[in-house]
Parts: sequence; C-alpha cells; structure tokens
Amino acid sequence: MNLSQFNSVLRQVFLLPVVSLLVVAGALYMQIRGANLTVNLIQDSDARISQATLVSKLVVDQESGLRGYQTTGDARFLQPFNDAESHVQEEINNLDNMAGADTDQKQDIIDLRAEHQTWRDAFALPVIGQVQEGGKANDVDLNLHGKVLMDEVRHDLDDIIHKAEDNRARRITRWHSQVRTMLLVLLFLALGMGLLIGLFTRSRLHTVSVAYRMSLEILGRRAEELFQSEQQLRTTLDSIGDGVITCDAAGRIQMMNPVARELTGWGLSEARGQPLEKVFHIVNEVTRETVETPVAKVKRLNRIVGMANHPILIRKDGTELNVADSGAPIRDQKGETRGIVLVFRDITIERKTQDALMANEKLAVAGRLAATIAHEIHNPLDSVSNLLYLMRNGASKEESIQFMDMAEQELARVTQISRAMLGLYRESKAPVVVDLKEMLHEILLLLERRLIDLGVTVSTDMPKLVSVAAFPAELRQVFTNLITNAAEAAGPGGVVKVSITADSVSLDTTGKKKLTGATVTISDNGPGIPDDVQANLFQPFFTTKGERGTGLGLWISRGIVNKHGGTISLESATDETEHGTVVSVFLATNPTITAAAI
Repeated sequence: MNLSQFNSVLRQVFLLPVVSLLVVAGALYMQIRGANLTVNLIQDSDARISQATLVSKLVVDQESGLRGYQTTGDARFLQPFNDAESHVQEEINNLDNMAGADTDQKQDIIDLRAEHQTWRDAFALPVIGQVQEGGKANDVDLNLHGKVLMDEVRHDLDDIIHKAEDNRARRITRWHSQVRTMLLVLLFLALGMGLLIGLFTRSRLHTVSVAYRMSLEILGRRAEELFQSEQQLRTTLDSIGDGVITCDAAGRIQMMNPVARELTGWGLSEARGQPLEKVFHIVNEVTRETVETPVAKVKRLNRIVGMANHPILIRKDGTELNVADSGAPIRDQKGETRGIVLVFRDITIERKTQDALMANEKLAVAGRLAATIAHEIHNPLDSVSNLLYLMRNGASKEESIQFMDMAEQELARVTQISRAMLGLYRESKAPVVVDLKEMLHEILLLLERRLIDLGVTVSTDMPKLVSVAAFPAELRQVFTNLITNAAEAAGPGGVVKVSITADSVSLDTTGKKKLTGATVTISDNGPGIPDDVQANLFQPFFTTKGERGTGLGLWISRGIVNKHGGTISLESATDETEHGTVVSVFLATNPTITAAAI
C-alpha cells in the first residue's frame, strides 16, 4: 500500500462516520422541524383560547355593568360597561387576525361580531337610554330578548373556545406521535450506522494491517540501503577538497572530514562533542577580535549564511590560515533545525595571489603615469633654472625678488605633484578621514598632462568639505583608474565630469535605511559600452584595450570599494543622440572596513 492508498483508506474511515452523522443529523433535523411546527400550532391554539377568554370576560363585564345600572339607575354601575365598550371590538378584531384559523372559525368570529353588535344596539343602548330618561327597564319581553341575544354571543364564544381546545388537543397528540417517531428513527439509524461503521472499519483496518506488515519488510530493506548510502556519503565527504564540520543543534561537533581535521589541527576523537568555537577559532584579520562563527550565525538567522569578510582561522598549534566559510541548517521534516553543517576552505594562497595582482596593477598605474609626471616635474624645474640664471646675470633687486617668487611657485607645484604621487602608494595602517575634494584635485593634478595629451576637457562639481573614513591610497587607485578610463573613452574633444554629492540618511527603493556618505560620479560623453561588454567589465583579466590593458583595474576597484563597505555601479548608453558612460561610487561616512579587498 502506497501513501496515496493509505490516505484514501484514512479518508474513507473518516468520511463514513461523518456522512453517517450527517444523515442522522438530517433525519433529526426533519423530525425536530416537524415537532417545532406542531408546537407552534399548539401555541397558536393557546393564544386563540386566551384571546377568546379575554373577549368573553369583556362581554361579561358589559352585561354585569348593564344589569347593575338597570337595577339601581346609578351611573357608577355603568362604569364596567363603558370600560369594556372601548376594548371589546378591538379584541374581537385581534381574535379574527390570529393565524391558524380555518373557514369555520372565521365564520364563528363574524357571527360573534354581528351578534354582539346586535345585542349592543338592540338591547344595551336602548336600556341605558331608557334609564337615563327616568323610565323603568323592567319589561319582561325586553329583558328576555336581551337574554336571547346574550346567549347567542356566549354560544359563539363557547364554540370558538371549544374548537380551539379541540385543535390544541389534536395537535398535542400529533406532537407526542412525532416525538415517538423521532426516537424510533434515531434508534434505528444509530443501530444501522453503528453496524455499518463497524463492519467497514474492520475491513479497512485489515487492509492497513496487511500494508503495515509489508511496510516493515520494506523498511528493513531501506535501512540496509540507508546504511550503504551513509557509507557512500562518508566516503564522499572524506574525498572532497573542502573542510566539512557537522554540529548538533547546540553547536557541538559531531563529524569532521579529513580536510577539516588537517586545516584545524584537531583530531576527530578529541574534537567530537567540543563546542565549535573551540575547534574552529576565527578572528577578524584587521582587528583580531573573535568573529561570530557561521554556526552561531545560522542559529541566530535560521538560514544559510556566508562570511562577507574572510576571517583568519587559528589552528590548534597557533598557526594561522585565511579561510572562506559558510554554514547551513540541517532541518527535519517539520522544518526545525536539528543540526548545522559548516563548509570552509583555505584561501591563503588565493589571497596572496590577489595581493600580487593588486601590486601589479599599482605598478601598471605608476608606469602609465611615469612619463606624464616626469614631464610635469621637468617643466617647473626648467623654469626655476632659467630664473636662477637671470638672477645671476644682472637682475635688479626688484626683479630678483619677483624671480624668487616665481621660482617658489614652480617648486611648490613640484612639491604638490610629488606629494600626490607618494600619496598614491603610501598606505596607512588604519582608516583615516579623507577629504574627497582634496583627493580628487590631487588625482586630476597628476593626470593633467595625460588629459591634455588626450584632448579631454574636465569639469568638476565638488562641495567644499565632504569627507569619509577610508584607506586613502586605495581610494586614489580607484579614482585614478576610473578617471583615466573615462578620459580614454571620451577621446579628443570629449568631456569628463567629476562630481561629489553628499548623501544624508534616507530610504532606498526597497525601504531599507541608507547610510550617510557621499557619491562620487565620473561621467564621459564617449561612444558608450555595449550591453554584452558591460556584463564582463568587472571580471578579472577582461579588457577592451588590447595589449595596453591588464584587465584588473575595474575588478580591483570594485574589490576596494566593497572593502570600504561601499558600492560601485555603471550605466552606459550607446545611442547616436545620447551616449556616454556614468560610474557612481558610494562611500559611507563611517563604514565598516572589511579585510578582503576582492
């Protein structure tokens, strides 16, 4: 029996009692509904009897009041007659308007209304008028006539009450019959449904029992297959080139593959049951502070995580390795975390290679700037030599002072150029406050000859003071590369614009809070970059400059910007009417500097 069949059996076992209960409930509802209708009819009969009794009482009050007034002539005896007079017709109308009356009962009420009106007009009112005029109302024929009229009224009321009582008795008998029928129906339905459910459930349970025995046999075979699969998985883990550590939900080590044991310096027997932080001890490469392990981060975030800045792993013997790591939760069928797996690898050689590539790119930048800087330094020094020659050969005192001022200005320019050049390579050990406007002016000064040779015009739009915390030499390398690329793309007669925009605290398009900082924008009006080329611009060793390029500039620039917690983006258009490229670099005012630049 597969899962679908088992679920089908469960549905049948569940649905049959539900259907049975619905049938019983439907039958019970019909019986109760019929009984309730009968009870409503009984209540109608009770109401008709009560209303007829009320009319009878009013008629008696009228007759009693009239007899007392007829006998004594005292108007006070006439008060019950007057009180009943104002209500009797209204109550007869209420009796007529009651539901449930048949044609015979309607006719009785019509006769009652007519006979009561006849008694009132033909007997009661004449008697009252005769007494009020001072006469006597003792005439036997008149009183006998009044008695006959009143007997007819009473007879009609008795008929109405008697018929209502007969209807009530029949309805009560019917209600008792309905209750007995309902009990019998419920009894037979309960017995029938119970027998049906019992037989059906027995049949289904037998089917499940057979399937259970077959499942036990299948589970036995699968247990053996699982054991073989576990051995295969263990062999696979022992063979891969990355370190793998598995922990329980509390973060205690359960398994380490050989690569993990080699990288950490811990044996499996001594590491099993130990907290991961003790065996996999990682620190920040710059601050040397203990870093949150991927396992702790997985437990906190309950999802797959990776380390953005590659930490340093301190092995058991105290030696250090640069590692890249990630962690993922191991979940059960309910989605609850039952363990955590950590995967890491040694990237020490990779980091050294990246550092070598960065150094190579710096040397390439220096080579490209060497001729320009030599020319920029030669011209001021040549001017100083000429001025000194003039001062030695007969210059007046005033002219000598003027020549000295001019020489001082030229030497200041040489000093500024050399300081900017040294700043490109002199790196601080910690982030410092960098004035972006001053830095960009220094870079433009270094590139001035190169920009003139390319025939490019540069415009700037920079506020007076916009500063960020950063490694200045690395930012100089980024902006030197970006400005040079923009100038070469613009070509002769082109325009390059360098601008700085201060960014305050705000929300981005996703609703997340943006950091305070500045955006440096470098744009050109060159032909633009095709879409297929844009997709590869930030890849290492990809270049559009042929032998003149290394293909590392933008890749390293992005790594440096990411290291500073910033972002770099590029937009380009290749239309005939609108073309050019815009590169935007966002730098936070107080970023979290990471160790890895790439």
